Formats: sequence, structure tokens, C-alpha cells
Amino acid sequence: MLQTNTSKVSRWDQHGREHVVQVLRKGPQRTIRCDTCGWKKAAQFLPWLKAEEHLAEAHQATVNPKED
Repeated sequence: MLQTNTSKVSRWDQHGREHVVQVLRKGPQRTIRCDTCGWKKAAQFLPWLKAEEHLAEAHQATVNPKED
């Protein structure tokens, strides 16, 4: 049985709203899903980078909470 691991990418937009993309890993498969708009995509390579790109393009959310 394969174990599912979940991590997330969080960014804030210019209005102070948090946007989160979940990165779900089940074996070699990775799926990214946006909690804000429901967007979902399979991403075998660089899922965190693709999550960041989605947040920036779709939600203009570029402020990284870890860099403050």
C-alpha cells in the first residue's frame, strides 16, 4: 500500500489574503491542487515550482511568508 504525503505552498497577495496550493505525493505521482480556486494538475517534476507559478499567475500571490 502506498503512503500519501502532503505538503503545501503558501503565498499572500497584495490584499493580505493567503492562497495555498497542496502538493500531494502518492508513490512517484504528484498532484497539485489550489485551495482557492480548485485548480488541479498532475506534476511529476518540480511540483512546488509549478505551485508557485500558479499562485503568481492566477492569484497575484507572490509574498513568501518565510522571507519576511
